[in-house]
Amino acid sequence: MYTETLSPSFVGMTFPQASELCFTKLKLLLLAIEIKSDDGNDSKIAINPRGAKISANTQGFFIAQSADEVKRAWFYCKACHEDVKDETLIKKCKCKNLAVFRKGVRAIQTLGRASDDYSIIENDHITPQFTPPELPKRAQNRVTTIPNSVPNIKTPHRVTLSVKANGGRPSDGNIAQSPSPEYGTYRSQLGRQESAQKAQSQGFPTLKRPTSRGSIVNSTHNSGGLQAGIADDQARDFDFEKTEMKYDSTGMFHWCPSKGLEECILDRNQAAMTVLNGHVVVCLFADPDSPLIGLRNLVMPLRASNFHYHELKHVVIVGSVDYIRREWKMLQNLPKISVLNGSPLSRADLRAVNVNLCDMCVILSAKVPSNDDPTLADKEAILASLNIKAMTFDDTIGVLSQHIPSIHSPLASPIVLQRRGSVYGSNVPMITELVNDSNVQFLDQDDDDDPDTELYLTQPFACGTAFAVSVLDSLMSTTYFNQNALTLIRSLITGGATPELELILAEGAGLRGGYSTLETISNRDRCRVGQISLYDGPLAQYGEGGKYGDLFVAALRHYGMLCIGLYRFRDTSSSVEASSKRYVVTNPPDDFTLLPTDQVFVLIQFDPGLEYLPNRGESMVREEPP
Repeated sequence: MYTETLSPSFVGMTFPQASELCFTKLKLLLLAIEIKSDDGNDSKIAINPRGAKISANTQGFFIAQSADEVKRAWFYCKACHEDVKDETLIKKCKCKNLAVFRKGVRAIQTLGRASDDYSIIENDHITPQFTPPELPKRAQNRVTTIPNSVPNIKTPHRVTLSVKANGGRPSDGNIAQSPSPEYGTYRSQLGRQESAQKAQSQGFPTLKRPTSRGSIVNSTHNSGGLQAGIADDQARDFDFEKTEMKYDSTGMFHWCPSKGLEECILDRNQAAMTVLNGHVVVCLFADPDSPLIGLRNLVMPLRASNFHYHELKHVVIVGSVDYIRREWKMLQNLPKISVLNGSPLSRADLRAVNVNLCDMCVILSAKVPSNDDPTLADKEAILASLNIKAMTFDDTIGVLSQHIPSIHSPLASPIVLQRRGSVYGSNVPMITELVNDSNVQFLDQDDDDDPDTELYLTQPFACGTAFAVSVLDSLMSTTYFNQNALTLIRSLITGGATPELELILAEGAGLRGGYSTLETISNRDRCRVGQISLYDGPLAQYGEGGKYGDLFVAALRHYGMLCIGLYRFRDTSSSVEASSKRYVVTNPPDDFTLLPTDQVFVLIQFDPGLEYLPNRGESMVREEPP
């Protein structure tokens, strides 16, 4: 993963256009760009942003084989390289615009910072864009003070001017008066018009929300008083008793009121009667005094707010309740979590939680490995993995189908099973955490890899069934040379992170719920990693011998999906003995041939769904004309 500044030829393009150009012309995968705020002080990394345009001096985040390949994004010149077919020939050209641009980058940045610090005032009637600590001298010369002997003066615009003059604080006894009511009215109207125009240009509806105590003073004059404990128009817009908090205070994750651990504990019979399906099973080995491993970091990405609530997968933790109780403080505000007090080595407990119907089984260990023999550090995790693979399951639940009209749920909607159950435990989706890299050889009994093979070349790692702590070493090395890489990887894995959220979690209080506002709801609009099948669906035509390059362009143009890799069967034959294991092909070349059984990893745009469409209920109940 590398970063590089995009050349001036990209300026004005949308992100999908730039990403398509990088893939087809430069043979690079552009994942994200750095977007700066209007004032230029803050910046954020936007992954596959919707509607974003490339500005001058924009940083791009790429997946490539080497840093030399990524240099093409900076060297690319439309005038010189538009007709070049061989990407290796895209090198630094002698174009005048490119040389002038790179030479003047530092000067442009300096001018940009200087222009942000000062506000240009063309005439006496336009106010500065920032709030000064005190009025300028020329404004003070035109301001007179009314003595305290005049108590009742109803001049709302004059009170507002007094608040601005004191940096947002009402004056103590004295009220500043403008020389004429027309001047104060003109200033206030002008400020409101500028704010409304700026909000509309950004695509947001204008909101009336209190920005200072001046607005509270005005509401006091108009309504005759404030409701106790509620700030002005919030009292009219919100009913705090009826409004439900569904997300945390930053809007990045789903949130629920605190639940006690006892409410979420299931015994074996309750788990079996729940008929869990399409869930995530966490097999946890831990002693009551084992060090905390932070289960919240595992569950939080599965509760990202860019998922709809019905899309959240139920998480079932199988392990010691005494240990989970110590972790529960950080899990109590995350929805859809259950705990089975049992052992991951017990087949009865695994059958009770329907491990054959789960979407993923994660095997973790919180125990401290002994120093005697490092190969024994992963014995519980390896035994649990082999135990599940040796199990067989009854496939009776597989006969239920959504095509049978006679089977209905209590809500009168057809029962839809998310996935067909696995008959053999070797087909259960599983990932095992290992402390020692060399122990990966024990995970696959049919694996013929040499025991001395590097971890990243072994079959379990390539198929995604093993994860070792040593992988973090390469991540640390990448971060050393590119500090933004960690931010991008964390955003992909955790589903999003903001400085405000990091500060809240660092204080140790856990997630805090918050009421939904326009700002927090907008945080849901971010892409997420997903999988699409080429067996059916709108892109199925590319599964019949199509090329990956054609799939990449079609998915990006028509659906806003950015393809980042394939998930292919290890054995592509249709024989009975063919393995169900898959492996990942990251960013294949554009002439890579596709198969109908392939699955594609994509960055999917957030779909707000019907719940945010205005007047969605009217169209559902409107009668059709005769």
